[in-house]
Amino acid sequence: MSTKFLFTESTEILNVLPHYHTLLKTILVISLVWFISKRRKNNSIPSDELVESKLAEWQPEPLIGEPPKEHPSLNPKYVNAKIGRRIIINGKNCLNLGTHNYLNLSNDSKVEESAVAAVEKYGVGSCGPRAFYGTVDVHLELEERLAKFTNTEEAVIYSYGFSAIASAIGAYCKRNDLIFVDEQVNFAIQKGLDASRANIQYFKHNDVQDLHNLLIKQADVDKQNPKKAAKTKRFLIIEGIYNKTGSICPLPELLDLCKQYKLRIFIDESISLGTLGPHGKGVTEYFNIPITDIDMIMGSLESAFGSIGGFCVGTSFVIEHQRLSGLGYCFSASLPPFLSSIAIACLDIIENNLQIFQSLKNNALAVDSGLKSISAFECPSFAESPMKHLYLKDKKDYATEEKLLCAISNKCIENNLAVILPAYLEAEILKPRPSIKLCVSTDLSKNDIDFALDTLKKCAEEVLSCHVIHDRNESL
Repeated sequence: MSTKFLFTESTEILNVLPHYHTLLKTILVISLVWFISKRRKNNSIPSDELVESKLAEWQPEPLIGEPPKEHPSLNPKYVNAKIGRRIIINGKNCLNLGTHNYLNLSNDSKVEESAVAAVEKYGVGSCGPRAFYGTVDVHLELEERLAKFTNTEEAVIYSYGFSAIASAIGAYCKRNDLIFVDEQVNFAIQKGLDASRANIQYFKHNDVQDLHNLLIKQADVDKQNPKKAAKTKRFLIIEGIYNKTGSICPLPELLDLCKQYKLRIFIDESISLGTLGPHGKGVTEYFNIPITDIDMIMGSLESAFGSIGGFCVGTSFVIEHQRLSGLGYCFSASLPPFLSSIAIACLDIIENNLQIFQSLKNNALAVDSGLKSISAFECPSFAESPMKHLYLKDKKDYATEEKLLCAISNKCIENNLAVILPAYLEAEILKPRPSIKLCVSTDLSKNDIDFALDTLKKCAEEVLSCHVIHDRNESL
């Protein structure tokens, strides 16, 4: 009885439904049939003639634009000699002012003997990260020697200088932390900042007052939310000698601000350590500042120490943290043992020949003094820095300056002097002005320095005079 009742009720409901429901169902059925038939038609195999005609008509858009014919990557310079005082570039025997071999240890006979002995004993690689069968005795010895050389409690070494700096920053700086950074820091520091995902505030290059202004503004913000401010970690990240400018950091003034506003300070001493100070111990020794005032020093073994790799030094509390959280330490194969042996041999030479630092200082000052007589250039780099940047005194647009400096560099190589332009990526936070980079070494004699300065002056005058004539002809 109930079933009959339900059937009757359902029929009545269907009878009262609007007719457009039936129309909608019909449209849906027709659409489905059309779609299936079209799909079957599209799945049919096209003829070879049709395929060939379609391919002939296809004009794909290039992934990148047409590169300029004068692009450096299309015109590489060929070096076929060991890196030393002289180097052969494109068949020209040149005086080398283009490599970061400040103490001239890369081709020292004792260093080479140490490398050969290490390869014979350990092979060419460690084949694993430090925590997984990648640690050998020379790694521990190098860490001990670096800590002793820098007067710190402990050191940790990485297989690559870039990853050491980027990993160390990411190991301590996290999301919601606050980092104050000089706007001219190198690319490794920039990648570490990206990895940290912290809040970054850039201050003008070596401008202590600009940093102070940022700290005052932040103090006002902190007063509005004191609970959040109490939990926020704050860092200052700088370089001892800046790779992009050759300038030395104003460390005493920066430390005063760190103490006043409770900032932890990290210093990248890739260039300054092993070059500045009576014992080569970097900016802290140069300014006579206790190493305990610095939270962590990062650096590269690829300049003064004649090897490859990176390191961090500081208190045991700070350094041990990286052995579990430094990504470049935990997940990369460890530094090849022979490179550790090279760095140890370089430390032996440095510690037994302190005169090497005075020689480097004398050469750097001689080059700095001589550059003042070249009217085409200005050199704002630190006088005692072994790396100097030369800028055109008559400032022009970026492309023109780059073209002129590249022409000067090529002209210098033709005249047996190797100088280069530093290369920068488009992703740089602040792309520096084009420059010629000079790397001074202890192996340069007075005659070498005079030859380099005379060649630079002559080549710059020739290139710039041709440029002036070209501009006049175009204006006419």
